[in-house]
Amino acid sequence: MKTLPDDEMMVLTQAVIQHLDEWDISGEDMLAVLGLADDVKPRHLSQYRQGMKALPQTEDMMYRIDHLVGIADALRTTFPFSSQMRVLWLQKPHRRFQKRSPLAVMLAEGTDGLMKVRIEVDCAYGYAINDALHAAAQQQSNAAA
Repeated sequence: MKTLPDDEMMVLTQAVIQHLDEWDISGEDMLAVLGLADDVKPRHLSQYRQGMKALPQTEDMMYRIDHLVGIADALRTTFPFSSQMRVLWLQKPHRRFQKRSPLAVMLAEGTDGLMKVRIEVDCAYGYAINDALHAAAQQQSNAAA
């Protein structure tokens, strides 16, 4: 895992928190989506917003950030003129998630939920994952032959 300089991590932290703010979710939900430790409270989020503190550069956190930024970018592409539609899409029950909202999937399933939501909203990412799975299956098939 590549470690970012502190100033870059601070900017990335602020961007991620801004995305979560735009999604109009509670502080508790932000902490859960980010997978932050139990000792971090919603009131601490202002430190991340104001650039006083950066998110930790753990492998799990960087994975979450990658998916959150990917989801935010895909939502902006899907609904370029309406931030309200982005919020609605995240909060509305979805048939592919067994009538759960994408936000509920992210909260209940952690990193797996983030990936599921990203695959659903970001078709380019979904295609890349599908291609990688097919390539891996082909390699296994060739190795077995």
